[in-house]
Amino acid sequence: MRPQNKEMKKTYFLGLLVVALVIASCKKDDGGPNSISVPLLDRADEAENAEEDIVEFLETHYYNYDEFANPPEGFDYRIRIKPINSLTHRIPLINQVSIKEVPDRLEDNLTYNLYFLNVVQGEGDPVLHPDQVTVSYAGFDVMNNEVFDSSISPVDFDLTQVVNGFQDGLVEFNASTGFEIKPDGTVEFQQFGVGAVFIPSGLGYFETEPRDINNVKLLDAYSQIYFTFQVYLTEELDHDNDLVPSAVEDVNGNGIEEDDDTDGDESPNYFDVDDDGDGIFTREEVVVESDGSITYPDTDGDGIPDYLDPDN
Repeated sequence: MRPQNKEMKKTYFLGLLVVALVIASCKKDDGGPNSISVPLLDRADEAENAEEDIVEFLETHYYNYDEFANPPEGFDYRIRIKPINSLTHRIPLINQVSIKEVPDRLEDNLTYNLYFLNVVQGEGDPVLHPDQVTVSYAGFDVMNNEVFDSSISPVDFDLTQVVNGFQDGLVEFNASTGFEIKPDGTVEFQQFGVGAVFIPSGLGYFETEPRDINNVKLLDAYSQIYFTFQVYLTEELDHDNDLVPSAVEDVNGNGIEEDDDTDGDESPNYFDVDDDGDGIFTREEVVVESDGSITYPDTDGDGIPDYLDPDN
C-alpha cells in the first residue's frame, strides 16, 4: 500500500541530519561493556520459539494503514503498530507483511522467516547490504510492544555493523529521490522508503542483553524485536579501501558480506586488502577508468578477475 500523496516529504533540521546514537541498540553486539550474555540455548529450538512469538504478534496487531492511504494534515509518515481488540476491526499485520528466508549466520541448515512490512518502497537508489544508510527508526520489544531504542532525527548506519535482521529488512527498500535544504535550515526528503521488519532473536541479539550507557537493560535475552523506519539516503562503501565496492565483494551473491573469503585467511573479502592472497594488493589488480568506473582485468582469460585469482 502506497500513500496517495505523491508529494510525500519529511522535514528535519539540518543540524540533526546526521547525529551520533546514544544507545545504538540496533548495532551488532560486540561483547562490549554495554551488553551481557546469558547461557546459550539451542539455536534451532529458539528459532521455533521466535517464529511462534512473531506470528502471534502479527496476527494480533495492525498498523496505521488508513493514515498512509489518506494522509491527514501534518502526517509524519511513521508506522504505528497497535493491538487489535474486539472494538477495532482492522486488518492484521499477518495479512500485510511479506516473508523472506534468511540463513542463520552461525549454524548451517538453519533459516528464519523474516517478516517485513513494505508500506512505501521508496523511489531512490536501492539499499545494498554493505551500504551506509541514513534512516530514522524505532525499535520495539515484540512481547510488550514497548520502545527500547529510537532516533526521530536521521542517523547514519553502516549496515555491516547492525543486527542481521535489520540489515536483511532494509535491503528490501529504496532511499529517497533526494532532499532540499530550505531557507530556514531544515532538510526536506522526497519519496523515501517506509517500512518495518520483525526480527527473531537469532537475527537479533540472541543471548545478549543490550544495555545503554548507564548499564540499564534495554531487552531481555532471546527477545523478538521489530523496527519501524524511514530510509532517506544510501551510500556505497568500500570498507577496506581496495577500490572494489563492498557490494561487489559479495562474490557468491547471497547478500551476506561475512562469508566471502577467497584466500581463506579468515578475513572476508570486504575487509581484505589482498583478496586472493597472492601478495599483490587488490587495488593494484583493478583499473580505475577516466570516468571513475572500476574494471576488473582477467589477464589469463580464465573467467576469474585478477584480484580474485592467485594464479593469473
